[in-house]
Amino acid sequence: MLYWLYLQLEAHHVVIPGLNLLRYLTFRGGMAVATAQLVVVAMGSRFIRWMQAKQGKGQPIREDGPARHIIEKAGTPTMGGLMFLAGITVATLLWADLSNIYVWVVLLVTLAFGGLGFMDDYAKVTKQTTAGISGRMRLLVEAGVGITAVFLMVHFGQPSPENANLSTSLSFPIFKDAVFNLSWLYLIFGGLVIVGASNAVNFTDGLDGLATVPVMIASATFGLITYLVGNFLFAHYLQLHYVPGAGDLAVICAAIVGSGLGFLWYNAPPARIFMGDSGSLSLGGALGAIAVASKHEIVLAIVGGLFVVETVSVIIQVLWYKRTRKRVFLMAPIHHHFEKLGWSEPTVVIRFWIVAVMLALLGLATLKLR
Repeated sequence: MLYWLYLQLEAHHVVIPGLNLLRYLTFRGGMAVATAQLVVVAMGSRFIRWMQAKQGKGQPIREDGPARHIIEKAGTPTMGGLMFLAGITVATLLWADLSNIYVWVVLLVTLAFGGLGFMDDYAKVTKQTTAGISGRMRLLVEAGVGITAVFLMVHFGQPSPENANLSTSLSFPIFKDAVFNLSWLYLIFGGLVIVGASNAVNFTDGLDGLATVPVMIASATFGLITYLVGNFLFAHYLQLHYVPGAGDLAVICAAIVGSGLGFLWYNAPPARIFMGDSGSLSLGGALGAIAVASKHEIVLAIVGGLFVVETVSVIIQVLWYKRTRKRVFLMAPIHHHFEKLGWSEPTVVIRFWIVAVMLALLGLATLKLR
């Protein structure tokens, strides 16, 4: 909104000292971080008290999990993801270029997945069960939103001057000329990326701060990636595929980081509130949509490798148990396996954060290895 205001004033030759800073994506990104953080921190205490009053017993705790969770985490309210959504929405509307189709698509994906997560959280709290809405129904809605988002980006996104088919193509890291045009199948592939990222973050969200910081790390990484691929000079220098308009997604990435910083103020152990599905589904969906828009879907699997491992551990556990009636891990997702081995919660969380940082650096390395 402020960027649009600046353009209107500039068109009418109205000069206001300092307002020209809005031309710079780095400035708007920095302000998005600060704005999102302030929004989340400002609403935090009152929102948490309201959630406690409304939810009573708070989020149901898995009975098959570590025994201490039932004691330590009982009564903690959920739906903290609404704080994330508030920070991201306000910061994006204030500082992003609202004429950019990618900004609107990613924001709508975030809000749609957040709404779905809210319904899931609401079902769990009201029924006092860890089972929310139907898994099949949730996947169908997610797939519908994901495919629609990809269609909008492909249909309304500005074509690349270097490759007319880039919007429907899968690009590969390291190999600069390796591009595979999927044509209409890209709608399905891109939708799978968005749905997969959303559920991967959802699986990871199981300990205080465990999902929040890796999401912030991945968002900061993709903030840099979108900034580079959206800038013709930087993209050409690094031999990346130039995606016109993708640069402004750095503002949303910055808003996610700022919201994460604000949320950690209340989610640091012992958490006063959980993000719930309203947070994990929306944040994962946002990361997936940003990866699709910036043509770095495979790099997302590297940067978000922690989320991938968490998801794969669940898949392996379920499939192996159905086949043999035995478990590969003491408990899935894999962070609970380490808890069962005797690792304390802070140890698991911090070590997973370290892994997330290492994977982010590995993902960034692919930008130069061309």
